[in-house]
Amino acid sequence: MSKQVKVGNVTLGAGAPVRIQSMLSARWDDFDKAVSQAKELEQAGCEIVRIAIPTLKSAQIIPILKNSISIPLVADIHFDYRLALKAVELGIDKVRINPGNIGDIENVKKVAQACRKKGVPIRIGVNSGSLQKEVLEKYISPTPEALVESAAIHASFLERFDFDDIVISIKSSSPVNTIKAYRLAHERFDYPLHLGVTEAGTERMGIIKSAIGIGGLLADGIGDTIRVSLTGDPVKEIYAAKDILKALGKKGYGPNLICCPTCGRTSIDLISLAENVEKRLNTYTKDITVAVMGCVVNGPGEAKEADIGLAGGAGKGIIFKKDKILGTYPENELIDRLFSEIDKL
Repeated sequence: MSKQVKVGNVTLGAGAPVRIQSMLSARWDDFDKAVSQAKELEQAGCEIVRIAIPTLKSAQIIPILKNSISIPLVADIHFDYRLALKAVELGIDKVRINPGNIGDIENVKKVAQACRKKGVPIRIGVNSGSLQKEVLEKYISPTPEALVESAAIHASFLERFDFDDIVISIKSSSPVNTIKAYRLAHERFDYPLHLGVTEAGTERMGIIKSAIGIGGLLADGIGDTIRVSLTGDPVKEIYAAKDILKALGKKGYGPNLICCPTCGRTSIDLISLAENVEKRLNTYTKDITVAVMGCVVNGPGEAKEADIGLAGGAGKGIIFKKDKILGTYPENELIDRLFSEIDKL
């Protein structure tokens, strides 16, 4: 089990729930858009949000965001240690940085001391494009072993100053390399691990790659916090992350919908039924499994583990609870009858 790290009012590691993160795509100097996007992310279920702080002037967005949302805020810092110091001064909850790229060791010491004084953890973010020259020379390419060694070197810079309030991320654009790297990191570090597949792409392939990389690791019990990186609206990252956690059987992310793929036995408009049920379930927070099945062969037989469900017939269907049939109804009444039963659960 990883050590515990506190990010604002959110606990990472040490058996805490897996936390969902995202990052603002809005520019820091568009205050209204940044605040609006941060609020949207929080409402969608984001538990920690990050923003890029590229200049000292940009740090002025930190108190504005802190006064607008209740979830912890992370400053994404590169190259200039003074940006980290300013972010800490202005009340940031966590700093994301590579200690090796902010200058000499005295700069690392200043950041470590400032963060320790304010109780601000540091996330070491390593990816395939940020490896040190000596690491690349040793491993030739950004292999999983190279990524882990890079993270260890960065962590050692902070540990030199007795700073261990650390979170580690080791991301690759390859889900396979991501899985291999995090498995190695899990064996080597006791720090909380932030999972993600970097540069995953647009919504369709980005979700697929993230489900493989993040989901595979979580299924092995590896990972304390996650981000699904998508090229697009970051709110969709939150929904995708929740779906991954839900698919893994994690509680607290709302209903799980299971549906059969249809076949020649189906004599009902199952696709429309499934889509409409899914849409209505979006407003529910109950941790239940709901089944939409095409015929009585698949439900309630194959779907008997569902809490509630429907199965189609010729212009009609049944509503069932576990393996008990509650009634038979016309097709146009099935969804309302289903949700009437869901509301009783």
